[in-house]
Amino acid sequence: MSDTPTARQKRGISPTALLVAGAFFMEFLDGTVIATALPEMARTFAVDAVDLNIGMSAYLLTLAVLIPASGWIADRFGARKVFTLALAIFTAASVLCGLANSLEQFVAMRVLQGVGGALMVPVGRLAVLRSTPKHQLITAIATLTWPALVAPIIGPPLGGFITSYASWRWIFYINLPLGLAAMALAWRLIPDIHDDERRPFDGVGFVSTATAMICLVYGLELLGGEHVDLLATGGLLALGAAALWFSLRHFRHAAHPMVRLDALKVQTFGVTMYGGSLFRISISAVPFLLPLLFQVGFGMDAFHSGLLVLAVFAGNLTMKPGTTWLIRRLGFKKLLLINGLLNVAALLACAFLTPQTATWVTLVILFLGGMFRSMQFTGISTLAFADIPANQMSYANTLLSTATQLSVGLGITLGAIGIRLGEKISGWLDLSTIPGVSIKISFVMITLICLLGLVDLLRLPRTAGSAVSNKR
Repeated sequence: MSDTPTARQKRGISPTALLVAGAFFMEFLDGTVIATALPEMARTFAVDAVDLNIGMSAYLLTLAVLIPASGWIADRFGARKVFTLALAIFTAASVLCGLANSLEQFVAMRVLQGVGGALMVPVGRLAVLRSTPKHQLITAIATLTWPALVAPIIGPPLGGFITSYASWRWIFYINLPLGLAAMALAWRLIPDIHDDERRPFDGVGFVSTATAMICLVYGLELLGGEHVDLLATGGLLALGAAALWFSLRHFRHAAHPMVRLDALKVQTFGVTMYGGSLFRISISAVPFLLPLLFQVGFGMDAFHSGLLVLAVFAGNLTMKPGTTWLIRRLGFKKLLLINGLLNVAALLACAFLTPQTATWVTLVILFLGGMFRSMQFTGISTLAFADIPANQMSYANTLLSTATQLSVGLGITLGAIGIRLGEKISGWLDLSTIPGVSIKISFVMITLICLLGLVDLLRLPRTAGSAVSNKR
């Protein structure tokens, strides 16, 4: 017999949401934890550390190609089967990454890992969205968002710890017991949701979208590199933009498109796709910029820098219990505007930190910043699905997953571009003697991007997302 909403509500966070969040954490962590292990891995493979960037790039590109197809795969074969298979692929590839003895083997296994990750995140979220009543959506989304916020913060110091006291291979081996346990739970907890309509696979849409994502993600990575080939990078980005335009046009006219764009007509979803993407871009740059500010700008060692950045993680976790209450008390529009401005202030405050700033002041700024971005991330992610009809949930989830993947890449790229612009601006204004000035200017730039994203929220009606927030 199925549970009533009241019975489920009394349980608090659903076991399904907790399981999916745990799987997300494992996947997101693997994308960031190897950053500090690269020098040691390079010695093992007898290559330069910079050559290992191809392992990270291969992983990101595989995610970018397969995420748009994840909705069709889940609808066709069922969320339970696909999510469990994704966990199996990811876990097996993790072990094989740890066993790799050459760069070529490692890159191949990272591609395989990307296949598992590309299916795990959107399919897991879709399973939670389809099995969660509207009145519990805030709690479920809050549970699913914390891995994306926490993993980039604790990944690098954790990777450094494992590499220093064990071996870089254990970064991957540790996924084996976690993955096996998650697979067993997934088969019991994930609902066997699938689409009874056997729509054909959209080959044209897949190829055009894959071309767009590969060109855009790789082009963005090149744009954030130290030496930029403007012709090659510009050509890739132009081809990616053209392929994206073709994909969108194809999706509007195809009889059975891989992704339907109907969800964009829902105002709350449209706002979280456009203005929300600007917010996601800005917060994706923070885990990249903060360690650089403390280590390169202020001359701290990696350990003390990591301890400071953990304050952001503490703020993320502290805000989680109050998320549902705040959304229901204030409503989505008011909360996102007020909290968005606080988030902008916390980002801007990072640009005014100096080596002489008292440690407690730095910790407070980072802690509050973690709280505000956690609240904003959860609010935007919940609002995205608040008014989406059940029959459009799969398509909306695929669209948001694809936009999020692009936002993360663009955030890091814009952070790097901001540093280069900062170097030029500080030279023009004779500010080069200020410690970390170019990184501070980059913080100002991403703060402006975040502020621009808030403008889109003004389009929301006062009662936006009331079906979820119960705020009229």
